[in-house]
Amino acid sequence: MTLEFLITSFIVVVSPGTGVLYTLAIGLSRGSRASIAAAFGCTLGIVPHIAAAILGLAALLHTSALAFQIFKYAGCAYLLYMAWSALREHGVLSVSKEGDQRPPIGIAIKGFLINILNPKLSIFFLAFLPLFVAADEPNPVALMLELSAVFMLMTFAVFVVYGLFAGAIRDRVVTRPGVMTWMRRTFAAAFVLLGARLALAER
Repeated sequence: MTLEFLITSFIVVVSPGTGVLYTLAIGLSRGSRASIAAAFGCTLGIVPHIAAAILGLAALLHTSALAFQIFKYAGCAYLLYMAWSALREHGVLSVSKEGDQRPPIGIAIKGFLINILNPKLSIFFLAFLPLFVAADEPNPVALMLELSAVFMLMTFAVFVVYGLFAGAIRDRVVTRPGVMTWMRRTFAAAFVLLGARLALAER
């Protein structure tokens, strides 16, 4: 494992995307505990993409237009659903002044679905992981698993920081109905834009 891998991974993880957006939204609306569940779900959603890349299944998405389009539009549809849910008073951004008291499993599942329905992640790992595996590496699969584990730990840690920050400032948000309305519209618009970007994505 090299410093270059760590720096590159950090830049990729810290860059705003659907997972970051979802974790921030949950932290702002439901508190720090719920944001950790969101971070965990988003991180877990990376596992199938890493497995697909290591097993070579991501090559199918890269070469098959139909498979890529199916995954892509499923992801777009889910992001549009998240946008609609963000606008609803009792949707994904529903607020409890006492924080979220419900089991975190539902929050984690939504985070998992957000990442698993993004076909670009599989292609990203297919292109990303081999860059840090030498041609003469005696056990390339083991090394890719190690690199993937580090990437996932970094993802979880960074997302937790995002979520805890959002949770720390939530009291300034939930006490202001006007701010909550603005926040719902902003996150809904962001989900729509991410969905549009995914819809326009090429293999």
